[in-house]
Amino acid sequence: MRKILAQIVREVTPQPGMKNPLSPQTLQDIREAFALISTRERELMKEAGESVRERPRYADEPKATQTVQAPTSKRKLDS
Repeated sequence: MRKILAQIVREVTPQPGMKNPLSPQTLQDIREAFALISTRERELMKEAGESVRERPRYADEPKATQTVQAPTSKRKLDS
């Protein structure tokens, strides 16, 4: 639903300097529809046990953290 609504918004968005063909009330209704979709998506994620804070990322996007191999000691510790 989000993708369809976003595609409609992109198609009717006027070029800079041109008048928007949608009424102010329609624009507000679209904002509210996006808010409802977002709320429902968060509810579904919470029910599925997924973190709401997670964000999608591209496969080639660098990770925020890096895993590093800790060196191991070969000597025995004194008891």
